[in-house]
Amino acid sequence: MSAAPDPRDPPPAHVRRLDPILVDRIAAGEVVERPASAVKELVENAIDAGARSIEVAIEGGGRRLIRVIDDGIGMGADDLALAVERHATSKLPDGDLTRIGSLGFRGEALPSIGAVSRLTITSRTADGEGVSLTLDSGAKGPVRPAPASRGTRIEVSELFAATPARLKFLKTDRAETAAVSEILRRLAVAQPQIRFTLRTESGSPTVFPAESEPGPAALLRRLGAVLGPDFPGNAVPVDMAREGFALAGHVGLPTFHRGAASHIHFVVNGRPVRDRLLLGAVRGAYADTMSSDRHPVLALHLTCDPALVDVNVHPAKTELRFREPGLVRALIVSAIHEALRRAGARSSSTGTQAALDALRAGGSLGEAPPMAAGAGRFAVHSGVSTASALSPRPASRLFFGPSVAAPAGYRPAPRPAYTEDHPGFAETPQALFSADLAPPGADLRPEPESFLEAEAHPETHPLGAARAQIHETYIVAQTRDGIVLVDQHAAHERLVYERLKRERAGGGVLAQGLLIPDVVEMAPEEADRLVEAAPELERLGLTLEAFGPGAVLVRSVPSALAGGSVKGLVLDVLDALEASGVEEGGPAGAGDPDPVSQRLDAILSRMSCHGSIRAGRRLKPEEMNALLREMEATPLSGSCNHGRPTFVSLGLADIERLFGRR
Repeated sequence: MSAAPDPRDPPPAHVRRLDPILVDRIAAGEVVERPASAVKELVENAIDAGARSIEVAIEGGGRRLIRVIDDGIGMGADDLALAVERHATSKLPDGDLTRIGSLGFRGEALPSIGAVSRLTITSRTADGEGVSLTLDSGAKGPVRPAPASRGTRIEVSELFAATPARLKFLKTDRAETAAVSEILRRLAVAQPQIRFTLRTESGSPTVFPAESEPGPAALLRRLGAVLGPDFPGNAVPVDMAREGFALAGHVGLPTFHRGAASHIHFVVNGRPVRDRLLLGAVRGAYADTMSSDRHPVLALHLTCDPALVDVNVHPAKTELRFREPGLVRALIVSAIHEALRRAGARSSSTGTQAALDALRAGGSLGEAPPMAAGAGRFAVHSGVSTASALSPRPASRLFFGPSVAAPAGYRPAPRPAYTEDHPGFAETPQALFSADLAPPGADLRPEPESFLEAEAHPETHPLGAARAQIHETYIVAQTRDGIVLVDQHAAHERLVYERLKRERAGGGVLAQGLLIPDVVEMAPEEADRLVEAAPELERLGLTLEAFGPGAVLVRSVPSALAGGSVKGLVLDVLDALEASGVEEGGPAGAGDPDPVSQRLDAILSRMSCHGSIRAGRRLKPEEMNALLREMEATPLSGSCNHGRPTFVSLGLADIERLFGRR
C-alpha cells in the first residue's frame, strides 16, 4: 500500500517548453544589460555589414531612444524577416566556431533587443527597394515597403518597457550616456577607417572622422581624437610579432598616466576587449615604472589567426581565451618594454604645462598635488628624508659605476671651493637678499674656460649642462633652448635600479665584501624569512646568513650600494619580501612568465631606492653633469621606480611668456 502524499510537499511540476517571447526576454538579460549593451550590438552589426559611416543618437541615456544609422550593404525583405529570429545570422557561412572573423555571430542581438523594447528596422540594399519591420515587446510585425537610402536604420524606443523591473537597475541618464560614449570610443579605436558620430541631448555631436589611409600615422590621429590631444606627443609606437601573433599600436610614457584603467584599449582581430590576461600583462610591463595606483594610457591591436583565440566565452564577447596565453602575455610585456626603452630619457610633456600653470600668477607649488597626465598642477616629489645616506664619492664612481662607462670625452672640470666671493648664480652674495636664507645649495659652477675645457658645448645635450643645485635636492640644467629641472634622488634611483638589473642579467650583481661583517637584529620570524630567501638574495649581491635567533650576519652588499647603511638596506629588502611574497618558494603571480625574475626586480627596486642620492646631498658640478649624461644614456630614466617624473623641461619660449616677453 503506497504512502499518502505529504501535504507539505509542493505540487508536482511538469517540464514544459517556454513561450518563445519569454525565452527572448530571458536571453535579453544576458545580451542587453543596459542601453550601452544594445548600442554595442547594433554598431557591431553595422561594422560587420561593411559600413564606413555609423551614426548613433540617444535620448534619455538610451532609455527613450537609440537610433543607429549605417551605410552598409543593407538587407532585403527575406533577410530582414529572418534577421529578427533567434539564432539567425549571416556571419557563420561554414558553421565553424573556431574561426570567427566577424564581431557578431550568435544571432541573438536583434530578437533580444526587440523582446524588451519597440524595435524598428528599415533597410535597403544597393539594388533593392527599402523595407521595414517592427518588433514590439517580442511581437513581430510584417515586412512593409519603406523609403530608405542604402544601409540600415534601427530605432529602439522605450527600452525595457516590457521588463520594467530592469529599469530600477539603470543609473542616471548622464551615467548611461557616458557608458554609450565609452562603447563608441572603444569601437572607434578598433576601427579607425570608419567614421563614428554620437548625438546626445547634451549639445554638439561627438565625431571621429574616418582615416582613409591605414597605418601607424592614421591610427595615432584616431587615438589623439579618442584619448586626447596630449596622447600623440607622449606616446611611443609598438610593433612586434612572435609565433603567429602581431602586436601594433602606441603606448604612453610612464609619466603620462591616469587614475583609472579606462584609457587602456586592447583590440584583438578588430574586436575591442577588456580581458584580464591582457590587462595583467600591461600591469606587469609598467610594474617598475609606475605607481600601483596609477594606470597607463595606451591602445594596442593584436592580430592572429582566429583559430588561436576563442571569442565565444562571454555573453558580451569582451573576454577571450587564447590557446597560448603565456606567449601572448610575454609578447605584450616584451613589446612595451622595448618601446619604452627605445624612448630613452623622455618625460611627459604634460609636466611642462603643469609646471607653467603652477608658476603663473596664483600658482601655489606648496599645495600642488602629484602630477597626473592631462590634468592637475605640478609638484616635484623627492619622497625621502633630507638625511644623507651616502658618503661622498668621485663623480665617475658615483654615477657610472663599475658596469657603466663614462661618456666619451668626459673629464671632471676643476672647480674652486665655495666662498662668499663666488656665490654661484649671483655676483652679489645671496645673504644680501635675506639674512634668513641658508647658503646656496649648489657649489660654484666652473669658470667658463674650465667648463669648456671639460666638455665643448654641453648645452647641446638633451638634458643640457648643470648650472646649479637648489635646496640640495633639485638640479637646474641649461639646454640650448630652455632649462631642465631634475629631481636628483628620483633620477639616481632609476639609474641605480637599471644598473643593478643589467648586472643581474649579465650573470649576477657585483658584490663588495664587508671588511667587518655586520650583524643586523630583528624579529625572529623576519630573520627566518631573510635566511630562507638567502639563495636568491646572494644573486643580487647581498650575502647573509643566520646569526642566532632574531639576527642575520651580512657579509657582502651590492657594490653599487657600498657606503650606505647595511641595516637600512637589509630592512628595505625585508619590506620588499613581505610586500610581494618574494621569499624563495613564494607564490607566483597568475600568468607571470617569469615570476622569479619579477620577484628579484622588486627587491632590486627597493635596494636602489635605499642606495640613491638623497635629498639634502650637495653635489659638485661634475657630479651633476655626470648624472645628466647617464640619464641620457639610460632607458626609462624619465621616471623613477615609483612612477614619479625625474625631470621637467621648460622651453625658453615658455619662460619668456611667463615674464610677458611674448
